[in-house]
Amino acid sequence: MPESKKHSLLVQALSDKVTPIKVLSYAEAEQLFDFFKKNPLFKWSDVNNNCENRAEAISLLLGEWNIVHFKAWVVSGSLIRKGGSGYLANNWKYHVAAIVPVQEMNDVVYYVIDPATSGNLAMLADWAHSVTHEPFSYHLIKRGDQYIFKPGKIRKGKWYERSRQNYKWTMQGLSGINGLSSTGKAYLTFKKNKVQKTALKFDMLKKSRPIYFT
Repeated sequence: MPESKKHSLLVQALSDKVTPIKVLSYAEAEQLFDFFKKNPLFKWSDVNNNCENRAEAISLLLGEWNIVHFKAWVVSGSLIRKGGSGYLANNWKYHVAAIVPVQEMNDVVYYVIDPATSGNLAMLADWAHSVTHEPFSYHLIKRGDQYIFKPGKIRKGKWYERSRQNYKWTMQGLSGINGLSSTGKAYLTFKKNKVQKTALKFDMLKKSRPIYFT
């Protein structure tokens, strides 16, 4: 795909102000990426569903482990402004993944943990470009506790924050069920035990911290 068709713009005005208290080394960030890539609880092959739930699950775990992180969102132009052009790969309107701050020389660089779209760590801008099919897409950085934006155009104050309800959706998503779709809601009637088992495995995963700050 030509580079001109892989263009994404950072929107500072819609991003949260983030100031990392602690940063990772690149090796530590790689450990995290490999940990999540190989963990069977995350269905990375299901690229067209539940990205917000995988990102939320990673955010919950990183928070449990006291690892500073945020979320990166890349969205089509129509979600930013009326008549906006530009759209993403796979006919996505948006995509989201967890990001971690990494110290490189005198700079802090944000790397994306998203095995659904890349086999390795990717820098934020490179990741946004890679899932952009037609320019221009837009990407932004949000706090980890921002679950998803509210319907309509994306505005800074219009986001759903972490809650008990979207925790349920996250466990459903890890189980391969989109609990917001009509098909997913019907499926839940027969698969409650599957979701309960996923929640138990997730609780156990909280104790499996893959890296430690020295």
